[in-house]
Amino acid sequence: MHFNQLLRERYSVREYKPLKVSKALLIEVLEAGRMAPSAANRQPWSFILVSDDANLEKIKECYDREWFKAVPQVIVICGNHEMAWKRSFDQKDHTDVDASIAIDHMTLRATELGLGTCWICHFDPDKVREVLKLPAHIEPIALLPIGYPQESKAPQKKRKPFSEVAFDEVYGKPLMK
Repeated sequence: MHFNQLLRERYSVREYKPLKVSKALLIEVLEAGRMAPSAANRQPWSFILVSDDANLEKIKECYDREWFKAVPQVIVICGNHEMAWKRSFDQKDHTDVDASIAIDHMTLRATELGLGTCWICHFDPDKVREVLKLPAHIEPIALLPIGYPQESKAPQKKRKPFSEVAFDEVYGKPLMK
């Protein structure tokens, strides 16, 4: 699949077939996250695959949405603030930025492999910490359900016009295509 096609076809999947994804395909997706760039190459992330039914049920309690109760597997993306690069001028911690890049790589690779994902940030992090026995310096940043989409839907992507997001030299001066 060409990259531009991949960008247009990826969407947030909220209906999955009740099938587990093979370990080989999951490793492909996780490898895409591992290969993502990060600030100063610190790679302050870890990816926890939740496939076991007992643990999966506990993770599903962390995000109270009906559709989430049917996801076959979840990747929990975590950040390590002790490893993260901090900008010297203001000490901005780039853990979230780095984890987001890795998540984006995983969502695109999953799409390329015919899998669906949905990036979830609104969940109970304390419950996730408890279920996965995370140490204090490891933060659960996002949940990424993964599986086979129930049906392939054309994405309904509404995007701002190019002129509202790309500027020439000065904020507010639109860059024309």
